[in-house]
Amino acid sequence: MSEKYRIEKDSLGEVQVPFDALYGAQTQRALENFPISGYRFSRRFIQALGLIKQCAATVNEELGYIDSTLAGSIVTAAREVADGEWDEAFVLDIYQTGSGTSTNMNANEVIARRANQILENDSVHPNDHVNFGQSSNDVIPSAIHIASRISLELDLIPALNRLKDALSLKAEEFDHVVKSGRTHLMDATPVRLGQQFGGYAHQIGKGIQRVRLGSKELIELALGGTAVGTGINTHPDFAKRTISRISEELSLEFCEAENHFEAQAAKDGIVQLSGCLNTVATSYFKIADDLRWLASGPTSGLSEIQLPAIQPGSSIMPGKVNPVMSEAMMMVAARVMGNHTTATIAGQRGNFELNVTMPLLAYTTLESIRLLANMARVFADRCVKGITVNERRTKELLEKNPAIATALNTFIGYDKASEVAKEAAREGVSVREIVRRYNLIDPDKIDDALDVRKMTEPGLPE
Repeated sequence: MSEKYRIEKDSLGEVQVPFDALYGAQTQRALENFPISGYRFSRRFIQALGLIKQCAATVNEELGYIDSTLAGSIVTAAREVADGEWDEAFVLDIYQTGSGTSTNMNANEVIARRANQILENDSVHPNDHVNFGQSSNDVIPSAIHIASRISLELDLIPALNRLKDALSLKAEEFDHVVKSGRTHLMDATPVRLGQQFGGYAHQIGKGIQRVRLGSKELIELALGGTAVGTGINTHPDFAKRTISRISEELSLEFCEAENHFEAQAAKDGIVQLSGCLNTVATSYFKIADDLRWLASGPTSGLSEIQLPAIQPGSSIMPGKVNPVMSEAMMMVAARVMGNHTTATIAGQRGNFELNVTMPLLAYTTLESIRLLANMARVFADRCVKGITVNERRTKELLEKNPAIATALNTFIGYDKASEVAKEAAREGVSVREIVRRYNLIDPDKIDDALDVRKMTEPGLPE
């Protein structure tokens, strides 16, 4: 049975649109023009679009530009869009016109048609009413900032705090465990396992600070600049009042851009945020890779910790369990790093008065935030919380660590301590055994000199 269509019109003429579709002619043209990736705008972005249209309609009614009946129906329809009731009507690929005009019109058409359903007539127009006082060129960059701020404050930062807390608890739990430190992947002076995990927790804490700074870069909104930043066809108070309502709705700070030409032509705030996300991804990679190495084995690796076994590791090797959460985290990090490269290139395309890669910037930024947030939650709950320590193994490796000879520097000098370290490594025996063999230190002082716990704190022998 063939699909039923209705005839819609735009400035280019008639278009066949699926009969029950909420969108109209311009969305249908874009749907046919850009069957490219199948990637669509995220829930947070559609939420931001709906919220902009809702608050704009309210302000335009207050300013006397839209009849109260029409405005009421637009507000209701836009709220439904913001709440996710019509996500399936947002059908467009992110690879489209660089201003995002197609998606702005997708929103305008969906809201107008839904408003007309509420009114049971056709009095609401997507451009003349839903888009009044606006342009795609100020709506889309505003939606990017709003959606990103929502995602950062409600999704990513709480998830990072969850990961930080999980790592901090492990730092306390493992503080008594003294083990071999490693630099250049080679044995180094002792550290406590708790110190390592404390370092990871602090690394995530610094990441949270960076993300907060990136979020603040998005407080200014382009709304009010309309086509090229001059504010043509909008009331001077429209943006300020609309943005105030958006802030109130979300309990998040936003304000009108100090300079609309910068806000629409440049996307430096998003690029800076992307850099912050890239740094968090770098932290993820380091932490995940460290834990993977520390758990390597169980017989031929370091095997100082055990990661929780959450699934079988091999389709052919019985009993094998792999560090799957670490591997997932490293892949997430790689994706976010790639997205940062994309954002860096896309941010350069602010030719004259408008950036023309905004759909791509929206998608990559929100994808990075979503991936980092989801990964932090899952990694905290399904990996970090279940980590245990193999104290027998940490003691075994520490006892044979030649770098312990570093503590002998103040007793026998660097050169002699170096000979001790080399001989211990060559023979596979402990530094303590070499010291005793050659009576290099008074026997009563050996235990104090080679106290590995003391080596994990600043200080010199008394």
